[in-house]
Amino acid sequence: MSEKGAVTVARTVLQQCLRATLQIERGMVIYICFFKGATDDILPKMVSSLLNLRLCESDSGKMVSVAELPGSLLIVPQATLGGKCKGRAMQYHNNISKEDGLRLYGAFVSLCERELTAAAVTVKHGTYGNRQVLKLDTNGPYTHLMEF
Repeated sequence: MSEKGAVTVARTVLQQCLRATLQIERGMVIYICFFKGATDDILPKMVSSLLNLRLCESDSGKMVSVAELPGSLLIVPQATLGGKCKGRAMQYHNNISKEDGLRLYGAFVSLCERELTAAAVTVKHGTYGNRQVLKLDTNGPYTHLMEF
């Protein structure tokens, strides 16, 4: 979703799932990482793009957005999405500061919750800055990378 020539300020990975622990049902997982330069201005575009993208398969086999499902959305902060390989190690110099990342992550989660209040979708989210164990069942590798 980054426009040609624009600087990437956030990266997300979307994963369709059948079930993910944190006890969510059919739905979608969003892994999210903010880079230096990210501001609140990008959040509405991210939320709109991610929640309206038709990536989920309904019971009838039709592709629908997560907002059209009875299910769940799991948001996972994933700073490792900002890593770049240097030699045999990963470096994260382009990631936003922890304080700014925490604030943007909280605002992103709140916007998702607000957008999905009318839908039959439960929003769950991980804790920013903590390692989290995630168990995920999926019906195939159906992962998408989106940059903003």
